[in-house]
Amino acid sequence: MQVIFGIIFHFIGGFASGSFYIPYKKVKGWAWESFWIVGGIFSWLIVPPLAAWLTIPNFIDIIRATNGQILLLTYFFGLLWGIGGLTYGLGVRYLGVSLGSTIILGLCAVFGSLIPSVYYNFFPQVGKDTFTMLLHSHWGQLVLLGISLTVVGIIICGKAGTMKEKELAAGKADVEDNKDYRFGLGITVAIISGVLSACFNFGIESGKTMADTANAIWAAAHPHQGNFLFRNNVVYIVILWGGLTTNFIWCMILNARNKTFGDYTDKKTPLLKNYLFSALAGTTWFLQFFFYGMGESRLGNGASSWILHMAFIILIANVWGLVLKEWKGVSKKAYATVIVGIAVIILSVMVVGMGNNIKDQAAKKIEINK
Repeated sequence: MQVIFGIIFHFIGGFASGSFYIPYKKVKGWAWESFWIVGGIFSWLIVPPLAAWLTIPNFIDIIRATNGQILLLTYFFGLLWGIGGLTYGLGVRYLGVSLGSTIILGLCAVFGSLIPSVYYNFFPQVGKDTFTMLLHSHWGQLVLLGISLTVVGIIICGKAGTMKEKELAAGKADVEDNKDYRFGLGITVAIISGVLSACFNFGIESGKTMADTANAIWAAAHPHQGNFLFRNNVVYIVILWGGLTTNFIWCMILNARNKTFGDYTDKKTPLLKNYLFSALAGTTWFLQFFFYGMGESRLGNGASSWILHMAFIILIANVWGLVLKEWKGVSKKAYATVIVGIAVIILSVMVVGMGNNIKDQAAKKIEINK
């Protein structure tokens, strides 16, 4: 049941992340940098401490008691992740919700799931899975197979993207629904975003002591009830400070360069709707990690949790891409290719789930034998 609940929580988080950009498409008359930072203020400044306040009593005291070097490292990874978040928005703009999210989050999944396990190979910590453990256990090999399948799915979806670009150039696809589509620029931005976005997972690992403290406080008040579902909420605050810093500086630069500061008060645009849709997008974005933390607390495996989270986001983003007709007018071959890519990613989720189930069953047998 722990594995099932973990997968369900990751699916909800994936749905939130794969869907958050949709409200931005309802914003009218604002430049990208304007609606991005308004949504970001909700994502990174307002909602995270509110979520922590609702779930972790005295969360501010936990942050105050944490070693300064840990806070700085967690914040630093947030800064790097912030660059990835910025380029994510641009990648989705130039490649579309489906293809952009697939490439960016696929790369993020691979880097974010494997690098921490390699790190713990050299700096072991109790309860953390090392790369050696993944290589030499049946469940770990299934997790690695699932990661490999994700890579295959990314390649297939990328192939579909190049086919779509050629058809757009030849005038075979619907240009109106793909007016911002620029594969060359988009793929460059997507690769940068995918690598740097993985830093969010590194930030979670760096701030683990804060999550452990929150978990210990909760466990003392609720003995024999497993791990605290919301333990990561205190870590998110520090990571997202870093993300806010990067995004705020860049969006202000763009506002100045493009002379778009007037967007925030331009009465010629539907101001109330623009603020509401941006706030909805930002809040929905944060919910992905709210539920990621719940899923990770149930699976307890950083590599598996991260790959499941990213795979579900990729799946939902591609479904939205189909709903929003981003593949309207393309050939049946290109359409079939992206469907196959989505199917492979779904299969990767199932394989990772199988690996975690085997691990969970083995742990239960050990407990029974004790």
